[in-house]
Amino acid sequence: QLQLVESGGGLVQPGGSLRLSCAASGFTFDDYTIGWFRQVPGKEREGVSCIRRYGGSVYYADSVKGRFTISRDNANNMVYLQMNSLKPEDTAVYYCAADRGPFVQIMCVNPRNVDYWGKGILVTVPS
Repeated sequence: QLQLVESGGGLVQPGGSLRLSCAASGFTFDDYTIGWFRQVPGKEREGVSCIRRYGGSVYYADSVKGRFTISRDNANNMVYLQMNSLKPEDTAVYYCAADRGPFVQIMCVNPRNVDYWGKGILVTVPS
């Protein structure tokens, strides 16, 4: 059974940092492109960052470039999102996702076509 389990969310002050982790199981991890998405109530889910199977290609939304870093550890079936210089507008539920397609931008800009999702974890940056 495929599972994606997010951890590391919480409350952080503006300018602070958090690292989200995603533990994957039940599938051949390095066959999948992995991404982080986020959603706030009343808005569409948006792609934050996606990383190709062996990490050779990454995509970042413009809103997080220079502040967030995605990485993956294929040996341990883990993906991370290091989030620095957090802003109130980063407040959202963050989801880990896996997709069979190899293209990071296509995955990140088309969340409706993504194959598998975690349950999400809340990140709150108060204003």
